[in-house]
Amino acid sequence: LVEGDTIVGETRPKQPNSFLCTDRDYSDFILELDFMVDAEANSGVQVRSESRPDYKNGVVHGYQVEIDPGERAWTGGIYDESRRGWLAPLDKNPQAKAAFKQGEWNHFRIECRGDHFQTWLNGVACADLHDSMTAKGFIGLQVHGVGDHEAPLRVRWKNIMLTDLAAK
Repeated sequence: LVEGDTIVGETRPKQPNSFLCTDRDYSDFILELDFMVDAEANSGVQVRSESRPDYKNGVVHGYQVEIDPGERAWTGGIYDESRRGWLAPLDKNPQAKAAFKQGEWNHFRIECRGDHFQTWLNGVACADLHDSMTAKGFIGLQVHGVGDHEAPLRVRWKNIMLTDLAAK
């Protein structure tokens, strides 16, 4: 759904995670965007991700920069979607955990260069990870499944700017 200059993702009961993905793969890049998420929602931004028929029947998998408005507060951490789980949680980064602003627009800066992944939330350093499992893949906006939750939950994104460092 598009509302003005904003992409809006909305949950549906009993539906799995859904993704709006780029048409091509990226390796080295800087991605900046603003997002706002309903308090009960969970979401993320997939980077260097894939969907292949030979891997779990095409399920989206790969690096995800988490959007976690809950009590855990790991927004900006890096999760490996449908593969290995948490790679860079924020349990030892209290500044990053405090950077998320509920009910307001938040700003992500995500840098992927070689095997180095770095994330910032509202100017606060969050994750700093070296991992070489996937060198390139698509970028995607994720809306997390909500099980039986009936009322729609929303995630909004705007001001998306992608700098492809591999093209330079």
